[in-house]
Amino acid sequence: MIRAHSNVPIIFLSSRDHPSDMVMSMQLGADDFMQKPFHFDVLIAKIQATLRRVYNYSTERTELRTWRGATIEYVKNTVTNSQGAALLTKNEMFILKILVEHKDRIVDREELIKNLWDNEHFVSDNTLTVNVNRLRKKLEPLGLDAYIETRVGQGYMATEEAAL
Repeated sequence: MIRAHSNVPIIFLSSRDHPSDMVMSMQLGADDFMQKPFHFDVLIAKIQATLRRVYNYSTERTELRTWRGATIEYVKNTVTNSQGAALLTKNEMFILKILVEHKDRIVDREELIKNLWDNEHFVSDNTLTVNVNRLRKKLEPLGLDAYIETRVGQGYMATEEAAL
């Protein structure tokens, strides 16, 4: 069985037209079956539908998120609200994205380092601290800096309520 080895999307293309061939391909792990001859547009549509279903992928991806009344645009690396806009670096945006996606939960420092720099052995612990401080400084004019909390010995957390 194909699925014992991989979850990659599979579409069978075949000149065989018997229903048992179609059933067998599905039982072997195929996501779809297309019989030849076929229209190329139909094949493209089936590929797109399979990718959306398997990878939760949308052809109209919007990389927007709202947090504390601010709009975060991941693609543009910007955060905007009624008080202004902040342009973030790739690392700053990544940190903010992870923290906001895990809002009101502590994100471990080691997890952030590993995901940011792929190999935590070459990164000083202070590097993450510097990046988080830069992020806070850029969010300060928007009034959002107080919503990124440091949890000593644990990590960081984006909150809905400012720390006292």
